[in-house]
Amino acid sequence: MNGIDLNLQFPAGWEEARRIKYEQGFDKPAPRDFVGYGPLTAPEAVALYTFTLRHNFTLMITYHTQGRVIYYQYQNQTPPGSQEIANRFAELSGYNAEQVPESSSFAGYKDWFILNYNRPGFTIEVGLGTNPIPISQFAGIYRENLGILVTGMIQ
Repeated sequence: MNGIDLNLQFPAGWEEARRIKYEQGFDKPAPRDFVGYGPLTAPEAVALYTFTLRHNFTLMITYHTQGRVIYYQYQNQTPPGSQEIANRFAELSGYNAEQVPESSSFAGYKDWFILNYNRPGFTIEVGLGTNPIPISQFAGIYRENLGILVTGMIQ
C-alpha cells in the first residue's frame, strides 16, 4: 500500500481528488487520504481494476467504515435502477441512502465502476465511531448488511 489510500486510486476524477486532498494537507504517504502519484499506481488498485475489466459485473458493492449510509451515484451520474436498489438496501439495513458529498466524490472504485459501466455501484458505510471501529460492532453490522448482500447477489 505504501501510504496510498486505495480508494483514491481510480480513474474517475483522480485529478480533482488530488487537488482536494492536497488542499486538505494529504500530500504525501499517510495512513489515509493520500491519492498517490497517479491513478492506478498501487498494485492492489490495479489488481481490482483488472479483475473488474475481466468480468461482466451487473453491480458492485464496496464496504467502508463510518456512517451507516449508502452512496449510489458518481457526480450527477445515477445508473438505471441505482436509486431503487439503494432505497431497497436502506430498507433492509436501516441505513440512509444519500448522495455522495462533493469533496468525497472522486477517484473511488465505485466512482470508476459507475463512470466506466453506467451500472449500479454502491459504497456502504458501516459502523460508527473512531476508525478502526471496534470488533464488538461486527455482529450488528453483519445483521444489518446480510439483506444487502443477498439482494445484491440476485440483482
